[in-house]
Amino acid sequence: MSAEANTEQHYLAGLDLVGRRVVVVGGGTVAQRRLPRLVGAGAAVEVISPEVTPSVQSMAEAGEISWRERRYADGDLDGAWYALTCTSDREVNAAVAQEARQRRVFCVRADAGAQGSAVTPAVGEHDGLLVGVLAGGAPRRSAAVRDGLLDALREGIVADQQAEADGVLPGVALVGGGPGDPELITVRGRRLLARADVVVADRLAPRELLDELPPQVEVIDAAKIPYGRAASQDVINSVLVDRALAGKFVVRLKGGDSYVFGRGYEELLACVEAGVPVTVVPGVSSAFAVPAVAGVPVTHRGVAHEVVVVSGHVGPDDERSLVDWSALAKLRGTIVLLMALQRIKAFAEALVRGGRPADTPVLVVADGTMRTEHAVRSTLDKVAVAVVEQGIRPPAIVIIGPVVAVGDAPAHG
Repeated sequence: MSAEANTEQHYLAGLDLVGRRVVVVGGGTVAQRRLPRLVGAGAAVEVISPEVTPSVQSMAEAGEISWRERRYADGDLDGAWYALTCTSDREVNAAVAQEARQRRVFCVRADAGAQGSAVTPAVGEHDGLLVGVLAGGAPRRSAAVRDGLLDALREGIVADQQAEADGVLPGVALVGGGPGDPELITVRGRRLLARADVVVADRLAPRELLDELPPQVEVIDAAKIPYGRAASQDVINSVLVDRALAGKFVVRLKGGDSYVFGRGYEELLACVEAGVPVTVVPGVSSAFAVPAVAGVPVTHRGVAHEVVVVSGHVGPDDERSLVDWSALAKLRGTIVLLMALQRIKAFAEALVRGGRPADTPVLVVADGTMRTEHAVRSTLDKVAVAVVEQGIRPPAIVIIGPVVAVGDAPAHG
């Protein structure tokens, strides 16, 4: 029978399973994949299986599902609204499907979809939409079409008419753009960026994403070049508020995460004070992403039990500094310095003076995750000289600690 003929036999419907008993026979990886969406739909899920995967067991221990630690027995579907059988035993699956037919309970057979009374579509979510695709027993085809449709919705290729009618989103979205590589922005961040009327962007925000914006989008440069010209934070706040009050949807695009030394909360407070709704979209922080892409785990079992992220915009002896450098020097784990390149000599000396070994490994990464990435390995007592000799310039991340020696072979993503 052709795929087209199979598709015509299926009736795609949305089931309200809130509080209703759903029986899943089998606790392996197939069940593990299906359970989260059933739980998310509010179903009262009962798993029947003598063994389950660790993830399924964790769901049971957390009270998200109930687990009967035994084999399936006739009568287990009594009172069920929906059933899935996904054991490795075809005879058991056939027995479950047979009971389901007798009790008029829709049942999915994971091992032989055509022999069940229901099939599971390829499902995905986008901005409140639940997208389901059936391809007549061709799961790879349905998954590929689902993924393509979701990508098209996220990119704006396929229009969401209701979202457009609702005026997209009101106010301002504070979007963390990630460490620099345009592919490291979050899915939600990219989706909101595609729906912006106005984009207020920092110098460290992913620049390639701006080139993808429609020509009618107003792009405002709020570049804060280190130790050079800077847009006043008050001016940035005013721009966000004024454009939003004029009925525009404004995306404030920053590098990294808006709340990690990015003044994102200051901008949120300004918007709230003006009565402007704010959506916060966290970003991938450069403090962790840049070391990872450069091949260094900021924590590693048996090497570091703590990681501290420190702003280096003021020196260790500056009266404005809020950092206890003597206490920081006594830690044995990882220190990640942001905005610290200009004062790297002072920071290194403060740490050595406080007791950190002078030969502590250091990695400095400039333009992390970007095509122009440049990394220098050194030690705490020599890093200031190495930075000058190698011509390292901001933006750069400084990673200090024994974890630097763990990743001697960078593994770029």
